[in-house]
Amino acid sequence: MKTGLLLCDHVKPPFLDIQGDYPDMFRAFLPELAFTDYDICRGHYPSSAAVCDVWITTGSVRSVYDDLGWIHWLKDFVGEIQHSGKKFVGTCFGHQMLAEALGGKVLKAQSGWSVGVHTFEVLHKASWMQPEIPTFNLLMMCADQVVQLPPDSEVMASAPDCPVGMFTVGKNMLGIQAHPEFSVKYEKAVMDSRVQLIGVEKWEKANESLSSPVDQSLIKEWVLRFLEVPTISA
Repeated sequence: MKTGLLLCDHVKPPFLDIQGDYPDMFRAFLPELAFTDYDICRGHYPSSAAVCDVWITTGSVRSVYDDLGWIHWLKDFVGEIQHSGKKFVGTCFGHQMLAEALGGKVLKAQSGWSVGVHTFEVLHKASWMQPEIPTFNLLMMCADQVVQLPPDSEVMASAPDCPVGMFTVGKNMLGIQAHPEFSVKYEKAVMDSRVQLIGVEKWEKANESLSSPVDQSLIKEWVLRFLEVPTISA
């Protein structure tokens, strides 16, 4: 399955020895997919939504409401993907872009930064959410959140300080606010580099949370099922 990876950022050089760059992270997280990288944050765009079977959008240090040419391009392209009927999965910035591009709204989170391991409650179950589980843990690294959903959306999972933790638009588009592609080691390195931005008290609490299990393999199963890719447990 040809998968277009829309790169919205790059890992900073001091952290590259942990998991590599974002293409390396997503290839390790979803090795079943055949990725083609599009470095859109550097102006390298796909010609159309038709060139790939499915699309995945990465996180970014940028905000979806920033006035940058590639961000405006991506908003239009997400709309093109929706109209094409292709499957789309967005993580963090990609999750927020899914909302913003299709009529929702993203703002700075009133709760501030969300970092470390967060527990999400499943609110709605879909056929692709197998195996079923009432809650799951994922790593978070964001200061923005979706505050208004686009039309034809449904919130699938929520956390106390992240009401729209996972949502769908129609049958073919999925947003995940967390970072299932991150390792705990990478999360900690980024957290430690942003202590002043995050706040010492929140950073300390997030560090404690890193000892909790992370349900990366579960979310991998869900994403592959959503994309209709055969999984190990199928």
